[in-house]
Amino acid sequence: MTHDAAGLIPAPRHDQSRPGRAGARIHPRHTALAAGPGTEGVARLLRTTLGQALGLSLPDGEPGGDDTISLRIDAALEPEGYRLTVADGRVEIAGGTAAGVHWGTQTLRQLLGPDAFRRAPLRAAETGWELAERTVEDAPRFAWRGLMLDVARHFMPKDGVLAYLDLLAAHKLNVFHFHLTDDQGWRIEIRRYPKLTEVGGWRERTKLGHRASPLWDERPHGGHYTQDDIREIVAYAAERHITVVPEIDIPGHSQAAIASYPELGNTDVVDTAALGVLDTWRINPNVLSPAESTLRFYEHVLEEVLDLFPGTFVHIGGDEVPKDQWKESPAAQERIRELGLADEDELQSWFIRHFGNWLAERGRRLIGWDEILEGGAPDAPLPEGAAVSSWRGYAGGVAAARAGHDVVMCPEQQVYLDHRQAGGDDEPVPLGWVRTLADVYRFEPVPPQLTGADADRVLGAQANVWTEVMEDRRRVDYQVFPRLAAFAEVVWSALPPSDKRDFEAFEGRMEAHYARLDALGVSYRPPAGPHPWQRRPGLLGRPREGAPPIV
Repeated sequence: MTHDAAGLIPAPRHDQSRPGRAGARIHPRHTALAAGPGTEGVARLLRTTLGQALGLSLPDGEPGGDDTISLRIDAALEPEGYRLTVADGRVEIAGGTAAGVHWGTQTLRQLLGPDAFRRAPLRAAETGWELAERTVEDAPRFAWRGLMLDVARHFMPKDGVLAYLDLLAAHKLNVFHFHLTDDQGWRIEIRRYPKLTEVGGWRERTKLGHRASPLWDERPHGGHYTQDDIREIVAYAAERHITVVPEIDIPGHSQAAIASYPELGNTDVVDTAALGVLDTWRINPNVLSPAESTLRFYEHVLEEVLDLFPGTFVHIGGDEVPKDQWKESPAAQERIRELGLADEDELQSWFIRHFGNWLAERGRRLIGWDEILEGGAPDAPLPEGAAVSSWRGYAGGVAAARAGHDVVMCPEQQVYLDHRQAGGDDEPVPLGWVRTLADVYRFEPVPPQLTGADADRVLGAQANVWTEVMEDRRRVDYQVFPRLAAFAEVVWSALPPSDKRDFEAFEGRMEAHYARLDALGVSYRPPAGPHPWQRRPGLLGRPREGAPPIV
């Protein structure tokens, strides 16, 4: 079989091929794999993926040998950069680090055709796979190339999470933001506080569609990941050079925790013992009490979280925190006086600063939604080293970068993948603005207001997937794909300015990429619109009309 090329996604910086000249043949029995120092883990994964997909044995070989795929570290390349060379009967992938080599293997999979993304070979290939002579040199634009998946609103079983890590790797994305707690569910086992999953992991019923919908699913919904599940997910991600960033929401979006341990809430103004896990979708007034006991509780939670997640960042949410209960609570008002704070906004900032400092003492960094900028001192709104996920638009990210903080851009107007993909009536549970494949492809993570050192503080971007109306993996697939492929190119490739990007060329490359998604089993939205089984007639959404604002 001959496979050469069609449609690399993300687009590489440099791709030179000679279609008429034979470069190498990948043979199911003869082709060897040589792993240079530091690439052993990449070789193990490559044997697993390509071996299963194409029936390759890939025995150990000598670097640079005939009929060999060679992996090696080349410190002259950028850390995540790679150079893939197909020539003289050999394939060589060099990377600045093991991560760079890994991304090079993802390009090799694409060159071998969509069958390289399956889990078992479809047919005997006695003659192997022929690749034309080719050199691909590449490196990413941004260090943070992420996807946030909300498993609190609708639980995704572990196998689905592992499948999404495979999908991130196939698109050269390297951050998985794991939204584990919210009003509607607590999804991570905390051994010191078992009720968080025993009680907080389940809700009695679920609103179907937007909160204005009169319909309900009367079945209980829930689930959680054991600590061993989390360790497996983190290890699986690390093997694919993906960092998992856990999110534990503080001090809002906390009703599942309060339902589990009512003393965490504002007991002097609310009968917190009567609260259950929230079963609908809204900004929720039930927030954490600012008591010292609440701080200790979440410190204990985070101690277990830090033991499970070795990455630098821990996300603590910090968004959508109504202040009404604090205003009414004598205990909260006394706390404000004790701490010498001006108001409830400063009380929220105090929460954030406490956990930012607590994490810093343990060598970690806090990251939170852009509301964490509010209520702090004008000259130092956040603890040193804290970073901001800018979701309400670009403005929070601009303010954070100018204040010296790192930023991850994820404006809802551009890269919230729960927003609808077209304006037709067939779109399932239509939420938000229309964000087409072309719209996502034209997303620019660095706004023009940021230049020089301020622009350098944009670590990258992530697409966010909130699952209020996504009850299972098929619904998540529909919302995420194919738009995640466009997003992946935006954060990896050195593209022209938004208005000069060649979307037609990208769309042409997507023709090959749809076959890869088919091989991976992704239930993506077809270019012509949803299949009949992907529609959700009768479920109300909340569409927003017109073009989204740039704010």
